[in-house]
Amino acid sequence: MKKFGLLLCGMFFAGSSMMFGQVENSIKINEVMTDNTANVQDEYGQCKAWIEIANISHTTYNIRGMYLTTNRAVLNKELSVPERVKMMSVIPNGETRTNLGGHQHLLFYCNGNPAQGALHLTVPVEPGKETWIALYNGNGVNLIDSVTVPALEPNQSYALVHNKDGNVWEVRQAEAVTPWISNEVSEKESKIAKLKREDPHGFGITILAMGIVFFCLALLWIFFTLFGIFMKHREKMAKIQPVKAGVKTVEKTKEVGHKTSTILQDGLKTKGIDKEVYIAVISMALKQYQDDVHDVESGIITIKPKDTDWSNEYLQMTHFHE
Repeated sequence: MKKFGLLLCGMFFAGSSMMFGQVENSIKINEVMTDNTANVQDEYGQCKAWIEIANISHTTYNIRGMYLTTNRAVLNKELSVPERVKMMSVIPNGETRTNLGGHQHLLFYCNGNPAQGALHLTVPVEPGKETWIALYNGNGVNLIDSVTVPALEPNQSYALVHNKDGNVWEVRQAEAVTPWISNEVSEKESKIAKLKREDPHGFGITILAMGIVFFCLALLWIFFTLFGIFMKHREKMAKIQPVKAGVKTVEKTKEVGHKTSTILQDGLKTKGIDKEVYIAVISMALKQYQDDVHDVESGIITIKPKDTDWSNEYLQMTHFHE
């Protein structure tokens, strides 16, 4: 029974080791830029040589503890592990980005200082010269992947691509460099991937968003300014219109009164004008007054009571017919 249990444990550990070994072999050097002058910038706005590591499997694998080196001396099998590790730069712990999911990519900056961040390695790279790069596993012994990068022009990259001949390396011009994404992505590249590649730190999208916000605020300011001017003008016209209407009403009232007084005076002089004539004249005067007033001030009656000498005139007119 004990032998059977030990056998199961051995098979389990052997299977686990094989599985992790297969996943570990899926970690590849995907793209390299040895002379970066105007391509990817780090968190400090500096352009540095970089190495892209890709997980070509569908399984998540943490690459922390692995080593990157450009020193061919590590190929000497007679070196001890501590001697070999001294010639390498370790991918540090404590960085969540090193936990690569399936088909994910990660950039490491060369000629850097680890104090600047977990992605800044001390791997030495000389611009414009041929460079050998190797990726070792966490024991510092097993070589996982390596590539010899030819001398590159500024902002050119050396990328691993898949074509009809299999996986091959090719030199790519600055406009065809694809950090953080698959090297086969071209026309099928998503908008998010393209934005991430062209604006890795989000400065462009931030400026665009702020520009849209300020533009909308400017439009609102212009709208409310014009609206305020319009309302002030309307309020001013509303105050002026009743004054004009009142002046017109007074003028019409004076005109009607003057005509009525003239007619009455003429009637007194003639001494015998019929009452119907006076009634007709007064009706016409009132009708003209109402029409004129309501043309100016529709729907508003502005006649106010006022003491006049009409009672005296009435006595004089009745006196003539007695």
